[in-house]
Amino acid sequence: MSDAGETGASTDAPTADEGPVASRSTRELTAWAVIGTLVALLLGGAAFPDSLLGILANVITDKDTLAAALRLSVPIAFAALGGIFSEKAGIINIGLEGLLIISAFTAIYVTDVTGGIWIGFGGGVIASTLLALLFAVVTIEFRADQIIAGLAVWLIALGLAPFVSQVIYNGPNTPTVATTGSISVPVLSGIPFFGALFSASPSVYLLFVAVAASWYVFERTAFGRWIRASGENPKALDTAGVNVSRVRYAGVLISGVLAGMGGSALSLDLGQFTGNGPTMVNGKGFIAIVAYLFGNYNPIGAFLATMLFAGLDAIQTVLQLKGIGLPRQLIRIIPFVVVIIVLALVGRTRLPEAAGEHYESGEE
Repeated sequence: MSDAGETGASTDAPTADEGPVASRSTRELTAWAVIGTLVALLLGGAAFPDSLLGILANVITDKDTLAAALRLSVPIAFAALGGIFSEKAGIINIGLEGLLIISAFTAIYVTDVTGGIWIGFGGGVIASTLLALLFAVVTIEFRADQIIAGLAVWLIALGLAPFVSQVIYNGPNTPTVATTGSISVPVLSGIPFFGALFSASPSVYLLFVAVAASWYVFERTAFGRWIRASGENPKALDTAGVNVSRVRYAGVLISGVLAGMGGSALSLDLGQFTGNGPTMVNGKGFIAIVAYLFGNYNPIGAFLATMLFAGLDAIQTVLQLKGIGLPRQLIRIIPFVVVIIVLALVGRTRLPEAAGEHYESGEE
């Protein structure tokens, strides 16, 4: 990246440097605040086991809560990883919600037709990738506004999936199909709390692999450096002889593959697609955007942020079932309130410098 593009005049240099430092500091403070709050809840619960704090502490440390958090994190984390690839390449993809919806429905439909769960899983990934390809063509080839195109992807999927379900199954909800089941490791699955890590659906283990692989691609491979350069300084990448458009296409298509894996896992883990209202996806694609922004475009950070949101969702579900005396409506909004608080506290996230900007080879 050129010095002129990075800092401008010398008097502005401190401001350019302070932004990312301040943002990192805010994230660290937020992370420590979350950890401190958890420790305080656990200590308070141990001191007063019959109180609300005690009930909450028991819920947090329950192995079933961790299992639910892992299951709920799968579609969000996969979509977040996809968003990182796309945005780091310079294409802002806010259509992740739509990719989750179309893959969730297609996975169930293909499974219902073929009888093969993993065939259905692959079908969902293909559907999401094709929709991502359409988005890529519109934004890269025809230089359409990326935000508007992303909203169009979401709205297309939001209308198309329930409509096709209505045509095929006479309703927005599909029939149930076989689920992916779970993989349980003997002995290790019996460990208190952390045993949930060793008794989970295949999609959870696939997510662990995807997070590690994504981190490796960005930190250890030439392709990862190309992705970053495409979003930060595409002209430098072009000068080095790498086709910027191809790198951006690759980033968007990878986002389609990863979001497709998340959507397919979401519906196949439950064995049904629900198309009522906002569909069973219900905002998970938008929470994924918050997760990777909070994680500062780092796959591991995005996964941890996702676990925070999914864990809160799991906790509020258990609290509703326990009937602790608080209105269910109040308990239900806990995860969304925390998302807003995180957005307020996280500070300014530094977007890739060329994200959202069109580029053609030879541009000055």
